[in-house]
Amino acid sequence: MLTMSVPSVLWLAIPGDADLGCSAPSYFSDLNLDQVVEGAVAGLDQLDGWDIRPVYYRRLSDQDEVRYRQEVFSDLERRDVLDAVSGFADAMRVVRGLLASTSDLSHPSETGRWHLDAAWSYLQAVDTLAEALVAADTRSRAMRALAWYVAELAASQRFGELRSDCAYVRERLASVRYCVHVRGLSITVTECGGEPDYSAELQWTFARFRQGLARDYRVPVRDRERLDHVEAQVLDRVAMLFASEFTELEEFRAKWQDFVDPVLDRFDREVPFYLTYLSWIQPLRSAGLPMCYPEVVPRPEEAGAHDSFDVVLARKLVAEGGTVVTNDFSFAGEERILVVTGPNQGGKTTFARMFGQLHHLAALGCPVPGAAARLRLCDQMFTHFHRDEDLDSTAGQLEDDLRRIREILLSATADSVLVVNEIFTSTTLRDATFLGRILIERACEIGLVCVYVTFVDELASLNASTVSMVSTVDLGDPSIRTFKLLRRPADGRSYAVAIARKYGVSYEQLAERFAR
Repeated sequence: MLTMSVPSVLWLAIPGDADLGCSAPSYFSDLNLDQVVEGAVAGLDQLDGWDIRPVYYRRLSDQDEVRYRQEVFSDLERRDVLDAVSGFADAMRVVRGLLASTSDLSHPSETGRWHLDAAWSYLQAVDTLAEALVAADTRSRAMRALAWYVAELAASQRFGELRSDCAYVRERLASVRYCVHVRGLSITVTECGGEPDYSAELQWTFARFRQGLARDYRVPVRDRERLDHVEAQVLDRVAMLFASEFTELEEFRAKWQDFVDPVLDRFDREVPFYLTYLSWIQPLRSAGLPMCYPEVVPRPEEAGAHDSFDVVLARKLVAEGGTVVTNDFSFAGEERILVVTGPNQGGKTTFARMFGQLHHLAALGCPVPGAAARLRLCDQMFTHFHRDEDLDSTAGQLEDDLRRIREILLSATADSVLVVNEIFTSTTLRDATFLGRILIERACEIGLVCVYVTFVDELASLNASTVSMVSTVDLGDPSIRTFKLLRRPADGRSYAVAIARKYGVSYEQLAERFAR
């Protein structure tokens, strides 16, 4: 009997299924996090209705819980630990497939054999995992506890009994020998009476006639997952001839109906979260892009990131052979709000998505994009991105913007994160400046952390809480975007002047032309 309870590899305190939730947060599509999740879990089979997606949806709220997952991720970045866990996951996929097949079978002997094979695969998976985890010298709290548990399980009396019973029944079935006599439409099944096996002798006899490669006239036979009616009748007669062996098979299935240990079953369901995410970010690492474990900080003025990027855009650029531009941000003192301005198509929205992605992924305990990051855990995340106007609604675009941002500001707290991208674009510059000023002042009163992408330069220097971030252009050719955002005063008008000079239509150039 095992005496130690092993924690989940995901949770310090395991939540109920209802606490996980079944739908993505409202901000997921704005930040392209839905593409991260769907890309990561693509091809992953669900385990008896268990879906790993809700784990990606639920942010952690405790710093130690975040560190707990970061430790597991760090362990799995070591090749020996990753190989051990991946090998176990692959083996358990085989076990689940065999057990799932038994639910659709009607022949008791066929069902029993598949169940026996599943148990044998499970035994091998546990023995291999136990040996590999001991050799790997795991370091995280979760994986060290798991290594101890699996070693104890493999050495336990019950597991030894399962191993012994499984080996005995397999050996008994392997000793079964029978003959099938086919005469016209009649099939007779008998015990073997010492008849010789001519297959080896036939191969040896005809080997001398082999003359190199020849056309293969064999007809491929489609593999079936279940017996057809003829095979089932043959098996019935074999079971009658070897009643004791097949009785032992049925007794094994009845005795070991639920042979999978519940702790390992939970581990098998939870570890795909780590494996899928590490696999999804591997192309980024292979391309030399930095991924780091963020430090969780208690105060927003300590937060920031270095050489960070939008993970979804980066995946696309890496696949296409493009270049990924990284960016930094930081807060100090009273600073809480990054006001992002600059020319269109300059990377402002990408920067906003990057900011939101960082905070969500950090709250999952995942490696985040960047060489270094220090981030707060937020209680809520909100986004306000442009939506196409609903033609069936009587409300206009501006009214919709106002309603949505009002709901956000009423719900937000000082521990919340807000990402606003190009709000109030449907109104005049004067009104957009007025409304933007009210929004920022309200956000400052709440004390939340915010990224505000806007075309209104005046908002970038509103008060001590605002930080001006500007998307830059090539100094030699202002029409070329660098996609690099720098911490400096907003200077949108200088871009217009530079572009006008490039095309010979600045005020001075036009004045000189008309003076001729």
